[in-house]
Amino acid sequence: MSATLDLAKTLIARPSVTPDDSGCQKIIAGRLADAGFRAERFDRNGVSNLWLRRGTDAPLVAFLGHTDVVPTGPRDQWNSDPFFAEERDGCLFGRGSADMKTSVAAFVVAVEQFAKAHPAHPGSIALLLTSDEEGPATDGTVAVIDALQARGQRVDFGLVGEPTSAHLLGDTIKNGRRGSLSGRLLVRGVQGHVAYPQLARNPLHELAPALAELANTRWDAGDAFFPPTTFQVSNLHAGTGAANVIPGQCEMHFNLRFSPASTPSELRRRIEAILDRHGLSYAVTWTVGAEPFLTPAGTLVDALARSIHELTGQHPQLSTSGGTSDGRFLVRICEQVVEFGPPNATIHQVNECVPTQDIERLKDIYQRTLELLLLGAAGA
Repeated sequence: MSATLDLAKTLIARPSVTPDDSGCQKIIAGRLADAGFRAERFDRNGVSNLWLRRGTDAPLVAFLGHTDVVPTGPRDQWNSDPFFAEERDGCLFGRGSADMKTSVAAFVVAVEQFAKAHPAHPGSIALLLTSDEEGPATDGTVAVIDALQARGQRVDFGLVGEPTSAHLLGDTIKNGRRGSLSGRLLVRGVQGHVAYPQLARNPLHELAPALAELANTRWDAGDAFFPPTTFQVSNLHAGTGAANVIPGQCEMHFNLRFSPASTPSELRRRIEAILDRHGLSYAVTWTVGAEPFLTPAGTLVDALARSIHELTGQHPQLSTSGGTSDGRFLVRICEQVVEFGPPNATIHQVNECVPTQDIERLKDIYQRTLELLLLGAAGA
């Protein structure tokens, strides 16, 4: 059994459903203490946050990950215990195997082996771990970044272990992410009896044409790196449950994943203009979940892409698709942030798994990237 596979199994066995870390970070901190990593805790509101660092010099390479997982869903639909890592059919099964305990295990072993092979290496290495990535993400990575930013800490290169590969390990690097803007819209009407519509005002009927316009609006064309901004309704609620009552109000939750071609303020203005044009009586609450970020080809992207090609033969595609990640917080103190990890086909699903053959190769890619960033091509 490889050290990476062994650690991945140990972490998967911990039922660390958000925001419970279930001791994962303690295991990692104890293990890396022997490799010269100093641990600091930034726990907040029941969330476990760990910052581990080896060295004091620049450049600083930081691996970012989370030890929490989503709930298992119906456990009777799993073919094995979701919190017992089982190998079968060429895969390692268990909740968090792909998202993202295999990545965490891989970069722990990678830094361990790198430090052993190069005890006097230049620069510094850090790991940032949270138990709040799958939850609200209000007391996790952002709490650590707040503390680091307050003391003037900068990170030169940030590598997030999210499962980015689409089909084969190494086929995709996320070198940026779209922004996220959410809205909670309350449309006011007048409640009444369905047999007397002249005495009421149905907010669903009034919302419908406005919603049709929102759904068919082209917000922007994106750019060379980002797809166009998208609008989606996630929830729509109205009514008392009675079949003969016109609702007095309706509530709609929606989200825009936006490219840098649009700004949150511009999107808010355009949406409210549509609502006003349709004469709605409404109130809307806005939340900016993330701003878009991009790391173009350069030192970090090149080192990671070279490592992937050397170890897998893949020429990775650069992509900004998908949801948000905690990379959105790291960019506040780090100009170069990328995400790379195992295939994501089964994340958040029943019978989540990762190909067993990818586990050690993922560790090797992380370790090789460290060599290129800290030692350079000649010294690696």
